[in-house]
Parts: sequence; C-alpha cells; structure tokens
Amino acid sequence: MGQVERGGLAICGLGGLSMSAIFLSASVPLVGRGTYHETANPFLIQCAVRELAIAVIRRHKIVWGGHPAITPMIWTICEDLGVDYSQSVILYQSKFFEDRYPEENKHFQNVVYTDAIPDDRGASLLAMREQMLSREDLVAAVFIGGMEGIEEEHELFRHFHPTAKVLPVPSPGGAALNLAKDRGYFADEALTDVDFARLFHSHLKTIGDADEHQPVTG
Repeated sequence: MGQVERGGLAICGLGGLSMSAIFLSASVPLVGRGTYHETANPFLIQCAVRELAIAVIRRHKIVWGGHPAITPMIWTICEDLGVDYSQSVILYQSKFFEDRYPEENKHFQNVVYTDAIPDDRGASLLAMREQMLSREDLVAAVFIGGMEGIEEEHELFRHFHPTAKVLPVPSPGGAALNLAKDRGYFADEALTDVDFARLFHSHLKTIGDADEHQPVTG
C-alpha cells in the first residue's frame, strides 16, 4: 500500500475546532494494481472530488492523506472557490514518503506529518491512517475511486466511527464502486448516477447536526 493508493480526506467546518469533519479517501487507480482501473473513470473521479469540495468546504474542513493526484486537485479547487485553504483543509502525510511529497504540499499550512516506521512502508501507512481516522471531529467519510487503500480506510473508519455516515461514490468506479455494491450502500441505477451535486446535497446536507451520524444505506 502506498501513498499513491489512498487519499484520505476529512472535511471540517470553517471557523475552528468546534466544526465537524468529513474524511475523504480518493485516488485514481493505477494500471497493474489489481483490477480497480478497469471500472475507474479518472474524469469522473475528478468531477466527484470537485463537487464534494464545493458542497462542503464552506461548512467543513477537508482532512485527507496526501495523494499525488488528489492534493493538487484540492489546491486548485480551493483557489477557484476563493477559500482560505490554510484554514479549510488538514493534510496528513507519513514521513516515510517525504522524498515523494507533491509540490502542492507547500501551499497547505495545516499539514500533519506522522512518524515513519523505519523500513516498513505498510506499518508507516497504518500509523498515519490510524492517527488521521481516529480524529474525534469526524462525522462522515466519502470514498471516490481508489484501490485497496480505500478498502482498508473504510474498515478503519468504521472501526473508529461505527455510527458515522459512510458514502462510497459508485459511478467513478474503482474500489469505491466495489464498496457501494458489495456492502449494499447503493444498487441498480444509483450505481451509475453522475449527479454528484445532488448526491452530496442529499447525503451530506445535515452532516454535523445532532443525531445525523447514521450510515448511508441506500
């Protein structure tokens, strides 16, 4: 598992620590890493990430594990929306990958660098994920595209936040599509729905409100 296989995003509200957070795990599947790329549509992955940010970034912070394809995208979206990205996002990175950080990392002030486990890539990633996903302010998780890292982050998120909302976005494909089908989050025509704005509005509008921390079930 590499930094390339997982992008974790958590989104917390502007205005401080009292605001809730949403975790986003997103990446573009690579050829040669399982069969995830066979269903993945990189354009739809980008569209979904952008629509998610538009839907929530003014009410929540975005926290994610830096991904070389997703980090530049978040930076561009923040710029386009005129959002103060230093206050709107929290980026997690393992020091194990410090020689491979995306150039855009330098734009984000809120970067949490987690300790590397010497000579152990998998353990270093797990340590980062556990620190990131155990945040007490997380109220939801959104999964887009991705490979096996998304599946692992899904399990960790459910472990730390068993009653929080979970939203795998199926139509861009990848591991998120597998989660949506195999875990019964979505079925039939909902698996190909590309109206991401409606999807996020429908499922995330009340995120952070009292008694709204329930898993998406349909």
